[in-house]
Amino acid sequence: MSNYIEYNDKIAFHPGYYIKEIVDESGLTQEDFAKRLDTTPKNLSIIIRGEQSLSREMAMKLSRMLGTSVEYWLNIQNKFDSRIAEFDSDKELIIEREIFKYIDYTYFKQNFNFPDLPRNINEQIKFLREFLNIATLNVLKNRDLAVHFRSSSVTPSISNVITSNTMVQIAINRTLHTDTAKFNKKRFKEAVNYALSLTTAHEEFLPLIKKKFLEAGVVFIVLPHLKNSGINGATKKVGDKIMLMVSDRRAYSDTFWFTLFHEIGHIINGDYGLTFSNEDGADLYAQNMLIPADAYSHFLSNGDYSEAAIRKFAKDINRDPGIVLGRLQNDGKIPYTDILLTKALKHKYKIIID
Repeated sequence: MSNYIEYNDKIAFHPGYYIKEIVDESGLTQEDFAKRLDTTPKNLSIIIRGEQSLSREMAMKLSRMLGTSVEYWLNIQNKFDSRIAEFDSDKELIIEREIFKYIDYTYFKQNFNFPDLPRNINEQIKFLREFLNIATLNVLKNRDLAVHFRSSSVTPSISNVITSNTMVQIAINRTLHTDTAKFNKKRFKEAVNYALSLTTAHEEFLPLIKKKFLEAGVVFIVLPHLKNSGINGATKKVGDKIMLMVSDRRAYSDTFWFTLFHEIGHIINGDYGLTFSNEDGADLYAQNMLIPADAYSHFLSNGDYSEAAIRKFAKDINRDPGIVLGRLQNDGKIPYTDILLTKALKHKYKIIID
């Protein structure tokens, strides 16, 4: 390491740079100067080369020998450290700009009131970094940053990982700032049954479920989909409470409720993590909770999948008809291309950040 460092037309001078000048001007050899300074020639050489920070003890010895103040030498060291930190921050920003390419800043302007900063990428990064409460956007590349990615039929790309982690960080931060009771599994199961009674209450279900879940120690957060994230939902223990986050990536009634109960199933099983794309498992709980298996089998045996039949069955089991249609489409009983049924039975939610 040199006793001075240049970066972007700026220079940081280590105390060793100035000590070398003093030694050269003294007419003494480094060995003789070291002896007068009450240190070893090796230790003095290390400091002069800028390979070691100036200690308080060495600052005191220099001040006594040269008639300067201890603060004079410590200030030189502090200025050097600050300038190096500035250099490192600038270098880190270059890395962050590469990460930032995967993140849609407009998403934060629309949903979190970020300022409009056209073409000012560095300021955009600063706002995002502080909003997420992370030291560098570079951490968003880590697949184990906050929650593990559950097994999936699709391997997440770097873009998926970065944007999914971004959404999870938002949800965790909201959870940290939400007052709730300690997680109680029994009360949560009661809250889950209550949620099942609200699938047809399209306008008021969300605040009702959130309140009930809070009473059980679960913070339920619905976030607008962030482009490229591919995230359906995530769960995480945060202290004594549980974060339950779902994305409105597929905000039709069937996919929304299925995603919610998929994540609920993970909480019931104590399996916390992030659901990316489709999973091979963890679906049975959601299927059977949303549509009781025996009732569904009986409905299938009739072979009538008309709109009227679907509406009647949905009413009989007290579920939104879009949930029944979604299950039939998933099971290959009705093609996804049946637009008329989709328009007639599937309700689409619009998520507003509160």
